[in-house]
Parts: sequence; structure tokens; C-alpha cells
Amino acid sequence: MTEAFIFVFLGVMAASFIQRVTGFGFGIFIMTILPFIMPSYAEATALSGTLAMVTAFLTAVKYRKAVNWKKLLPILLTFIVVSFFAVLLLGSVNDRSLKLVLGVIMIVVSIYFFFFSERIHLPPTLPVQFGMGSLSALMGGLFAMQGPPAIVYFVSSAEDKDEYIALTQWYFFLGNLALTFFRASHGFLTPTVGKMWLVGLPAGFLGLYLGEKVYKKLPAGTIRKVVYAYMALAGILTLIFAR
Repeated sequence: MTEAFIFVFLGVMAASFIQRVTGFGFGIFIMTILPFIMPSYAEATALSGTLAMVTAFLTAVKYRKAVNWKKLLPILLTFIVVSFFAVLLLGSVNDRSLKLVLGVIMIVVSIYFFFFSERIHLPPTLPVQFGMGSLSALMGGLFAMQGPPAIVYFVSSAEDKDEYIALTQWYFFLGNLALTFFRASHGFLTPTVGKMWLVGLPAGFLGLYLGEKVYKKLPAGTIRKVVYAYMALAGILTLIFAR
């Protein structure tokens, strides 16, 4: 158990650091660790979501004046509705199958962001928001990795860096808040999740603090590429060791 505490602490600190510097990546990073520590895959998603909710909230409040609700609400409401059904599905799929799918998704997402993300630009139209919100909800409800589809939309629609951070962090906070209620209603918030949450919370604050310090100094693009490479490797290892 002590080793699990250490892995959770270090993993959450790194994930929140990445989230603060790049605007996303908490779930992507931490879900390369939690499924192999927590008793079940559902508990891993619950822990990831509750921690991501808190870390996103702190940054969201700071950038509350920069958020454009017209760009946020349609994709957010779509996410909340669809994620309810995704969480329902999570309870009926075995852990090994979910880990295998997670491994494939991590590899595909890492390749996409590494090579193609800067070439795709989406307008803030309702069809785009409904589509990205639905895809994000499926990935969030099943894998606690709702970021990639939403980021594609927010990067394209945000006017500047501050609006991008505001949109992403309010989306992750409110989306994970809804997911936490859904997961709690299905019994995914167990005592083990609570213990690990208490371990991860100070680590999240520390990661945010460190990320804030380097936010304007360290090239976010460099960190993103390191994260993508790590995610691809983690996806391959997940496929190999999934059980």
C-alpha cells in the first residue's frame, strides 16, 4: 500500500503540473498509472475524475473572467448528457477489455496530437460542439480521458491563451463534477478512492504550484510532445500487461 501511495502522489503531482502548463493532460497522464494500482478500473476513473475536478477548479476560478460561455455551454451540456450513459456502460464491461481499449486509445491519441493536431481547426458551431462533446463524454465516462476531443475544439475556437485556459479548465471542472455524481450513484466512489484522494490532493496542489511557476517560461509545446511520447509508450505497455 505504501508503494501505491507513492505512485499516486508522484503521478498526481506530474499530472497536475502538465495540466497547468498545457491546459489539459491530467487524465491522459494519470490513467497510465491508476488502472494498475486501484482495485478496479471503475475506481481508477473515479479517483482520476475527482482529483482532476479539484485541480481544474483552482485554475478555472483564477481565469473566470476570460471564459466565453457561448463557446462552452453547448459542448459542456452535451458532455454531461452523454457521459451519464457512458458511465452506465462502464459498469458492464470487464477491466481487461477496458485496459486493452485504453491502450489502443492512448497510442492513437498520442499519434494524432504529435503529428496532426495543429493542422485541424474547428469552428465554434453547434454541430461541432455536439460532436466533440459526445466523443469527449464517451472517452471521459469510460476512460477518464475526456480531454483530446474537447481540446481540438477549444484550441480552434479560443481567441487567446487566457480564453483557452479558461474554457478548458471550466469544462474539466464542471464535466468532472457531473461525472463524480454519476460514478457515486453507481458505487465507484469507494473507501479506497477516498484514501487515495487524500494522498493525491496535496500532490495536485504542489503540481499546480510548480506548473504556475514555469507556465510563462517553459515552452508548452515541448512538454506536450514529451507527454505524447510517454502516452504512446504507456499505451504499448498497457496492451502488453493488461490482465
